[in-house]
This record gives sequence, structure tokens and C-alpha cells, in this order.
Amino acid sequence: MRVSLIVAAARNGVIGNRGEIPWRLPDDQRFFRKRTIGQAIVIGRKTFDSIGRPLPDRHNLVLTRGEPTPVPGIEFLSDLPSAIERARALGVSECFIAGGEAIYREGLQHASRILLTRVDAEPEGDTFFPDPDPEEWEQVAREPHPIDERHAFAFAIETWERRTGD
Repeated sequence: MRVSLIVAAARNGVIGNRGEIPWRLPDDQRFFRKRTIGQAIVIGRKTFDSIGRPLPDRHNLVLTRGEPTPVPGIEFLSDLPSAIERARALGVSECFIAGGEAIYREGLQHASRILLTRVDAEPEGDTFFPDPDPEEWEQVAREPHPIDERHAFAFAIETWERRTGD
């Protein structure tokens, strides 16, 4: 099973501000849905609270330190390694780590791929994603999307693979 991070981040690393995503990019949302359908997604409790519901047709694994109130369609786990093991037990081919900031930072050590939507903007924010370290990660694909009537910002979907130490 592959472990991947899937994230949209502005040029300045912002991924969120006060629990909200600072842009709306329908084609990126479609990309996220297409990639994660039928797979496991791992998110933190704050990210889950900002979404407000389980994402359909996915195994929703939510990390929390507290004693959660049961929510249909959600499995609560206490740490990222347990969530990755649960995804493996579910038999999915890919486990997507999908936020927030602390989960992404920890997830970098477990992932072999990053699907990074780089938004051509520099909004204010309080939640960030670090740039992939070129010593550890190599960009292997980039698909640009220009501004259009549905997208106020240009963006590019980048695929980064962990370097194998060749």
C-alpha cells in the first residue's frame, strides 16, 4: 500500500486560515475526489471539524487525542502509525494523508509520494505546508491550470516522489 500526502498550498505555503481554505478551485476538488475515491484518507480532528462530515466513498480515518463522540462513517484513531496500519488492514491500495499541518509534517516521514496542488497566490494564513526538500523529494510531474471563469487563481498539480538514494 502506498502512503501519499495530498495537499493544496499557496506559494507562501499557506494551506488554511481560521479553519478555512483561502481559495475555491473546482478542478482541484475534482482531482482530490478522483484520486481518493475508494481509498483511505487520514485527517486530524480540526480538519474533520472544518469539513463537518465524512467524505463519501472513502474510508475516513480521523486522528484525535480525545475521547470522540461516535460519528457514522468515521473511524477515530489516536496516532498516524495506527491510521496507516488500519488503512493497510482495510485493503486499500493507497492511504492519503490529507491534513492538517501537524498531520502533514508527521506524514512526510511515512509517505512515498506528495500530490501537491501549488496555488499561484500568497494569501494570509495560519496553517502551512512545508516545501518538499529537494534532497528527499523529486518533482516527477506538473500539470498547470490557468485562471479561467471558474478559477480565480492559476495552479499546478505537482507529483513528488521520494528519492531512493541512488
